[in-house]
This record gives sequence, C-alpha cells and structure tokens, in this order.
Amino acid sequence: MIILLFLVALFLAYSNGANDNFKGVATLFGSKTTSYKNAITWATITTFLGSVTAIFLAGKLVKNFSGKGLVPDLLLQTSPEFAISIALGAALTVFLATKIGMPISTTHSLVGGLFGAGVIAVGSDFNFDKLIDKFLFPLIASPLMAAVVALVVYFIFTSLRKAMKVEKSLPENPDNVAEERYLGSSLGITNQKLLDGLHFLSSGVVSFARGLNDTPKIVGLLLVINSLDIRYGMIAVAVAMALGGLLNAKKVGKLISEKITPMNSGQGFTANLITGLLVTTASVHGMPVSTTHVSIGSIFGIGTITKKANFGVIKKILVSWVLTLPIAAIFSGLVYYLLTILS
Repeated sequence: MIILLFLVALFLAYSNGANDNFKGVATLFGSKTTSYKNAITWATITTFLGSVTAIFLAGKLVKNFSGKGLVPDLLLQTSPEFAISIALGAALTVFLATKIGMPISTTHSLVGGLFGAGVIAVGSDFNFDKLIDKFLFPLIASPLMAAVVALVVYFIFTSLRKAMKVEKSLPENPDNVAEERYLGSSLGITNQKLLDGLHFLSSGVVSFARGLNDTPKIVGLLLVINSLDIRYGMIAVAVAMALGGLLNAKKVGKLISEKITPMNSGQGFTANLITGLLVTTASVHGMPVSTTHVSIGSIFGIGTITKKANFGVIKKILVSWVLTLPIAAIFSGLVYYLLTILS
C-alpha cells in the first residue's frame, strides 16, 4: 500500500503538470512573445524551482492537504488507503480533463477527493466547516478577485502608458492584437524589448508560484509514509510534474493562450503580474488557491476591459470547474470503498 501510494502521488503530479504547467506562460505564447517550445521550457524550469523552494516555505499547505483537521488523526496515521483514494481520485479527474483539453484545478480535485474519501471513511465525523472555510472559500473567491484586480491594474497601466506617451504600432490586420508593438525606448532599451523582458519575468513568477503552491498539496498525501523524508517526496513530485508539462501540456495550453481572449504583450504581462502576486501571497499564508482559477480569472479580466473575451469558452471552462469537485469526490469515494473491501 505504501508503494502504491507513492506511485499514485507521482501520477497525480504528472497529471498536474500536464494540466497546469503551461498556465504560467500561456500569455507569452498567446501574445506571440515567444514560441510554444520556449514557453514550456521556461515554465518547466521555473515551476521546478518553485517546487524545490516549497520544501522551505510551504509547510502549512502540506499539513492542510494531508487531511489533518478534516478527518480523525487516527485515520491519517494508520490508513494509506485514505491517501491513495484522494490522490487517485484527483489524478483521474485531472488526467481526463487534460485529455479533453479543459483547464481545471488540481486543488479543486484534491478538495473533491478529500470530501469523497472522507465522507465514505468517517461519515458525519467529517469536518464540513473546515472544508468550507479553509478550502472552498479561497477557491471561489480567488478567480473573482483576480478578474477585478486585473481589470483595475490594466486600466492603471494603460493610463500610465498614455501619460508617458508610449505609442503602439497598428497591426496590418486590426483583429490581430498580438502583432501590436510598443514604440520608442526607455533607459536605452526599446520599450518592446523592455516589456518582453518583464513579461518573461512575470511568467516565471507565475510558474514559480504554481510550483510553490501545488507541490505541497500533493506531498501532503505522503505524510502517512513516516519513513519517507518529505524533502525527497517534494523532489520526486517536482520531477513528475515537470515531465507531465513537457509531454502533455499543449492541448490545455493552447486553449488558455488563444481561445479566452486575444492579447498583446502588455496585456499578457498585466495578467501574469496579478496571477503571480496573488498565488505567491496565498502560498506563503497557507491558502489553497488554484493557479488555474487565478490565471484564467486574470486573463478574463483583461478580456473584459478590452471587450474581446470569448464568453462561450469561459462558460465551458466554468462548467468544467463546477463538475471537478463532484467527479473527484465520486472517484475517490469509490476507490476508498474498493480498497477497504479488498484489504
């Protein structure tokens, strides 16, 4: 059971990387600032660094996603079946979503897994109040906050650009926003190159924050393996996450990059800046927000103010978000039930 738990956690990490890794650099690709290959390489490097940094900074999230406080401690200390059920239910949900190209939240899937396996395991002893306060509230509030903050910050940045008289070139095709370029120079560097550098940096911050926020959630499931040094667990999860992104991120990545809203490099930079700040802040304070929700919320906020958001795509994404928790709960509950019968 211990070996199975470790393998299932790696499968969850792989699925997480496939669905999530590209989200931090989606605006780089969507704004045609760089190629898909360069974007996913940058995402892989910075996500891995965030995962390794989580060893030192994200202890609260590790404890939260072990299930501590949601179910009796005795279950956590003596039942690898419980952790296996959570991890496998969440992994199957994320993997299936990746195959159909939907950007869902691994965090949301884990919460569903905690709920499904927890209710089957302990029934009414499950701590529903903590589930709502510590998990569901941040997940619901974060995309709304990201959309509003992105809208406000983009308005401020646009006003500053106009005040500084930085002009944009007009693309040959007026509908191709990605071809817009910023004219002039600052500090001896062209404004476009300066912005591209900041855009890469902000994308790195988002990917770093995602590794910092997501790795502890998966490693928390391994706490039942008392003989495992948690640092080695984080490194193993980080490697599996990186492989998932390199091998299977393209379908979800293209949807976020190209189908929510067209964007230029300035708009992409703004969305990434907001996502990176919100997710990093949440990680440090132990709040289990979803990088998916925050990132898409930020991009949608930009699309709203530019009046180019694709509401049809957003509706499909919202439906997938609503279905994530119950599907993961059903998967996890079934797995726990079957494992208890077999054992």
